[in-house]
Amino acid sequence: MNTPTNPSATTQSRKADHIRICLEEDVQFHQTTNGLERYRFTHCCLPELNRDDIDISANFLGKHLSAPLLISSMTGGTEQAGILNHRLAKVAQHYKIAMGVGSQRVAVEKPQIASTFAVRQYAPDVLLFANLGAVQLNYNYSVEECQNIIDILEADALILHLNPLQESIQPRGDVNFYKLLDKIADLCHKLPVPVIAKEVGNGISAAMAEKLIAAGVRAIDVAGAGGTSWAKVESERAENAMQRRLGRTFADWGLPTAECIASIRAEYPDVPLIASGGLRHGLDAAKAIALGADLAGLAMPFLQAAAESVTAVYELVEILIAEITTVLFCTGNATLKQLKHSGALQRIQ
Repeated sequence: MNTPTNPSATTQSRKADHIRICLEEDVQFHQTTNGLERYRFTHCCLPELNRDDIDISANFLGKHLSAPLLISSMTGGTEQAGILNHRLAKVAQHYKIAMGVGSQRVAVEKPQIASTFAVRQYAPDVLLFANLGAVQLNYNYSVEECQNIIDILEADALILHLNPLQESIQPRGDVNFYKLLDKIADLCHKLPVPVIAKEVGNGISAAMAEKLIAAGVRAIDVAGAGGTSWAKVESERAENAMQRRLGRTFADWGLPTAECIASIRAEYPDVPLIASGGLRHGLDAAKAIALGADLAGLAMPFLQAAAESVTAVYELVEILIAEITTVLFCTGNATLKQLKHSGALQRIQ
């Protein structure tokens, strides 16, 4: 006799698998890049600035940040994930940078593990993003469940992540995206906090951003191709040959991060915009900001550092800040606003 599947146990097991696979397996894009290597800053040999006076602070959704950095949504739902989130939150608080958590669906299914996401006690002043797969709105999730996960975090905004490719490859994935935009619009209208639309590594086009913004989404996280391939991650979890092949076939599927940033910003000069997807250091972050992003989100570098120690996370943020500051200094710009309007970033390919 077949034993019925426990959805919360399945979701929790998937969370543990994702952490292990991302840390131990080669699941990066190999052919598709984030596109940022096609751009180069014009070096300024005489910046006429005091480097110590450079200001890399930013504002996002009405909150002031000391640096334009987001610890991108990654994890939660297991004991290890809770440790990682607590380490990340402490560092986010220290440096006054933004933070998101992984999908909180498991916390709805299994409320006793909500503490692995609940980081507000460690980060009382941080811009904090709750997170849920948008497709869950087609699987009996409503405003009530969304409000619940916001409350768990005391979050400033809700990320709705869009992941049709991942769901297509994932064992027992949720693939009913029919008329989902209407439900997103209804949720945007009813929730008391802003909604952010985010991909998970395959990118958001300008045309799709137009529909999401019209539906009421307040900010876009492009989460483009070029970093971790969730098709590859799911192929590592495959339960049969078809799932494994799908993951490998679509391992490099998606829109490069740089293209997403440039195309969305060209159409929507004022929409709050997050660049993530394959950003690995402060130079990537600075390029993304010069292209038009307001925040630069990094996931894998933070996951690797948090898995090591809280000290490693502190050291990572220090170097990211130093790298971004160095870009401003060596392009002759005192602020991020000046960098965006300086024309210092040139396409070379």
